[in-house]
Order: sequence, then structure tokens, then C-alpha cells
Amino acid sequence: MRPFRPGARGPAVADIQRRLRTLGYNLGRAGVDGLFYGATAKAVTAFQEEHGVDERAFVGDATWSALVDATFTLGDRMLYLRMPHLHGQDVQVLQEALNTLGFACGDADGIFGAFSERAVRDFQRNGGLPADGIVGQETVKALAALKHVWYGKEHFAHSQAKLAPARAAEALATNRFLISGDEGVCGRVASRMVNLSHATSNRSLTELKTGSGPTSFGADVVLRISERGTVFAIPPGYPVVVLEGEMLVARLLAAVSASASAPPEVVVEIDGEVVSDERAEQRAAVMLLDALCAAFG
Repeated sequence: MRPFRPGARGPAVADIQRRLRTLGYNLGRAGVDGLFYGATAKAVTAFQEEHGVDERAFVGDATWSALVDATFTLGDRMLYLRMPHLHGQDVQVLQEALNTLGFACGDADGIFGAFSERAVRDFQRNGGLPADGIVGQETVKALAALKHVWYGKEHFAHSQAKLAPARAAEALATNRFLISGDEGVCGRVASRMVNLSHATSNRSLTELKTGSGPTSFGADVVLRISERGTVFAIPPGYPVVVLEGEMLVARLLAAVSASASAPPEVVVEIDGEVVSDERAEQRAAVMLLDALCAAFG
């Protein structure tokens, strides 16, 4: 973004002012007027000093990013594990709530990493929700119902958070998974799997296989994601696993064992009507990566 300096005016300045006011900074008698003068400039400087932003007398990328992070509230957006990690005030509130409720996610640093995802899963399982590690409306609603238990209470970075996350990082660091996906939703699920793998472990060997991407040489498993009922033909003799049910790990192992190719290549079929939005894509990626880790952990 272009930097905003004292004297600037317009809707973008008004947006900056609204965020500052939300955070409790004094904008003077003029309030949100879209003019970068006097009290607004002082408020910007105070915010920068309190948040360690090395910009003075202007609002650049660093200040804007810090303002956005500081003004996210829990429920404004969907939270899940990805690279780069999601971060902000909403993540910090989530972490504080989970730690207070006994679901260890380590220090409340405002960064949604592998420990935070595991804690979310544990909380979801405890509350009878789908344990997918995705903080959407249902999980936010469940946390809000317990606000009287955690809000304003002292939170702790429980020692349990030093344990490895539920998704076996060793499986990702010792097995080379090549993931590919047909056009559209299948390609997006494949990309999410690879992203999720590297967000879980910085030693992950998982790669996205494209037409010009890595070869299959040295891979432990090659996984192709295909949409049921599409024109993309599945090669004859390829084992096919349907993404559904609780027996996914067993089915995946059986398909890998049945594969006649070296390395084993397996097709996973997904239902495009079920995997139809961002959350469903992330959930499918989580299910498949968990199954791979469980099968080869």
C-alpha cells in the first residue's frame, strides 16, 4: 500500500481511524473524519510504539498489517492451520480461551500453529463437534457458550503443549508423499494438503506433483485426487479410495498394497457437491493428510 502521512485524507484514512478507535486510542473531538492530522497522528505514533512497529509519522505496510491483526475479533474469519500461519488478535483470544479451558496450545502468541490446531481438535472432540481443527461458526459458538468460564481468567501455557502435535510430524519428515489433483476443487484440495503438511512440520517432504513438477522417483506414495463423475479418466488398474467414512486409513493402506506401480499410486475420489466451499476443501485436506500420516506413521 502507499504510505499515508500527516495531511493525507480519504476513506482509507477513515478506515485507519476506525481501527484505532476500536483499540481505544483517542482521536480527539474530530473523531473519524478521514483527515490525518493532530490527534490521529499522535494515535498512530502511540500504536506504533506499543506494537513495536518501526515506522514513524506515517502508516505503511507494517503499521497497516499490525492494525489489521490487532482488530480481528474471534469469528471475523475462519481459522485453520496453513502456511504462512494465520495470526492476529482473534487467534490470541482463541489460544487464551483454550488454555484456560484446559486444552493446551502453548503460549498465546497470536499465531495459529500446529499446537493451536491440536488444541482446537481436542476442544471440538470434547464438545461433540467434528474434530477438524477448523475454527468456524460452530466452534466459535461453543467457545462463546463457555465465555463465563474463560473470559478474564488467568490463562496458562500448559506443559502438555510441548508434546508433538496429533498429526505425526515424523511421518511427514520420513515419507515423501507426492500429491496431485485434477482441475478445480481437486487441485485446491491437493494444494491445501501440501500447505497443511508444511505448516505442521518444517521437515515435511510432501510435494505437489504437477505436469512440470517433481517426478515420482524416490516417492513413497503418489496420491491423485479426482472428482467423482468427471471426464477425467482414471487409468485402468489404479486403486481408488473414496473419501468418506471412518475406515479411510484402512482403505488407503489396502489401496497402496494393491497398487502394481512403483512407487504405489492411488486415486482418491471426492464428491464435488460435498466438497463445495473453503471449509469443506480444508476438511478434506485434513482428513487425507491425517490418513496418510496414520497409515505411514
